[in-house]
Amino acid sequence: MNILFVHQNFPGQYKHLAPALAQLGHRCMALTINKPPAKIPGIDVIGYRPQRGSTPNIHPFAADFETKVIRGEAAGLAAIELRKRGFKPDIIIGHPGWGETLFLRDVFPQARMLLFIEFYYRTQGADMGFDPEFPDDGFASHARLRAKNANNILALETMDWGVSPTQFQADTVPGLYRPRISVIHDGINTQHVQPMPDAFLEVGPDKRRLTAADEVITFVNRNLEPHRGWHSFIRALPEIQRQRPDAITLIVGGDGVSYGRAPKTGSWKEHYLNQVKGELDMSRIHFMGNIGYGDFLSLLAISSVHVYLTYPFVLSWSLIEAMAMECLIVGSDTAPVREVIRHGENGLLVDFFDTRAMAVTVAEALANRAALGALRQQARRDAVAGYDLQSVCLPAQLQLVEDVAAGRTPQA
Repeated sequence: MNILFVHQNFPGQYKHLAPALAQLGHRCMALTINKPPAKIPGIDVIGYRPQRGSTPNIHPFAADFETKVIRGEAAGLAAIELRKRGFKPDIIIGHPGWGETLFLRDVFPQARMLLFIEFYYRTQGADMGFDPEFPDDGFASHARLRAKNANNILALETMDWGVSPTQFQADTVPGLYRPRISVIHDGINTQHVQPMPDAFLEVGPDKRRLTAADEVITFVNRNLEPHRGWHSFIRALPEIQRQRPDAITLIVGGDGVSYGRAPKTGSWKEHYLNQVKGELDMSRIHFMGNIGYGDFLSLLAISSVHVYLTYPFVLSWSLIEAMAMECLIVGSDTAPVREVIRHGENGLLVDFFDTRAMAVTVAEALANRAALGALRQQARRDAVAGYDLQSVCLPAQLQLVEDVAAGRTPQA
């Protein structure tokens, strides 16, 4: 069949699904703003560009939707060119988050649509209002967020079916649409992401060689920001260092903002680090920045305790990867972390805001890491059983595509 992928940063969540469908002999094309750096075998990637910029002085509640309409127009015009060339998809598989799928139903009315439903914004019960350090500004914040869901609601209305990686993310969607959403994770290649007993990492100007024999705390995010608990972690670190004088902390993440608001000046990394810098032994902390995937796996392999914190929001792949690497995980007792980490069984959960409890939990985990080996092993078993790419997630994704394309109602 003919398949059209749509993702602003293709392949994105489709980095496994798209090649698998191409290998099965389907004709696959992809629409994207940012073309991938390397050609993906069997997939023709078509770039598109917005025709205009945003309107100056547009109402702030409407600004987000206008941006998405502009992108949707660009993707729609590119889709019309594909149609002129004779390409008519049987199914469109897309991420609607940036607006690209808005008008594709109008270009290809006969195509089935399977959309990636990542997150539906809520004024309560999710990330907004979760952190008292960042109170919303009342009506304006709520109205802006409600308007931001305009694109999401149109995607839900347009799609034939949706897929979300976690139950929490699916449950953010209004109840009317939830019955048409399957919960299937993107998948982790647990044959590749597995314990590496001989792993090491060289850190610092002196290239100190760290292995699993060292006492290593790891904290990983795309960017160091409040949504991912950077402020809670760095505030807990002075007490962790006091209790564990030999512990080395490896911190991965950039200085930008992936979610939420930016600070008025500088970066969230520096803002919160400066609050506690005088209490920290900086010689035992290494900021790694953004690192390659091989180094990332080596970092997890030598981790004594891996800390993962998040607002109630989208789950990071890195948590499942850490489980697959048999990391001893200390996670925030928030959704959707509770979906994958069971306290005392495959990891440890702590209050997102209780930095004292966080420090004690990490210190005790370091002191008892040998005795907590069963948690590490169970974490990997759970990652393989529930999130393995080849045996669980990819087969479910392929079946979902087949069902939606054929007009069948997918199984839960």
